[in-house]
Amino acid sequence: MSNLEVESLAPDERGDEQLSHVFDPALLARSIEAILMVVDEPVTELTLASVLEVTVDQVVDALDALVPSYEERGFALKAINGGWRFYSHPDCSAVVEKFVLDGQQNRLTQAALETLAVIAYRQPISRARVSAIRGVNVEAVMKTLVTRGLVEEFGVENETGAILYKSTSYFLERLGLNALADLPPLAPHLPDIDGLDEILDSLTD
Repeated sequence: MSNLEVESLAPDERGDEQLSHVFDPALLARSIEAILMVVDEPVTELTLASVLEVTVDQVVDALDALVPSYEERGFALKAINGGWRFYSHPDCSAVVEKFVLDGQQNRLTQAALETLAVIAYRQPISRARVSAIRGVNVEAVMKTLVTRGLVEEFGVENETGAILYKSTSYFLERLGLNALADLPPLAPHLPDIDGLDEILDSLTD
């Protein structure tokens, strides 16, 4: 079929040749969910639209459709302070609080220990930077560390306005240290650069 013939057809007669750009609401909803699962802060509709290459109105429609779909779930989608994020459902606040408080009696997870180490050696540091270093969302872990008194807020970052965090005196007490300067040096625990070069060279041979 020539281009002239396609143009002469009515919109509903042109077939798949002209429908490669068709908007998929289901795919948009899934994409929004995927992004909101990993964010540290609420994300605006404009940011979502820009990233997903759709209009703001399409994003708004997708969000409005998603909100009621979580009514019977343990989490909810909310617009707070100009942006969207997932939060634990208000109906579950009692069990969430019990989990957080009771968790103080348990050992820190590997994720919590790694996050605490990043903060200890790079403080003061924002949650976003900790996430970037670890390569995962650390929001829940940060809340655990703050709740246990190991980490606390320490001003804001000048460039971004993000909250900065640092270790507490309780952290030093638990480790038996007088000051942060007493933390063991990291260098001995880093990979041997010369040995690493040899391994990389052997892989390319």
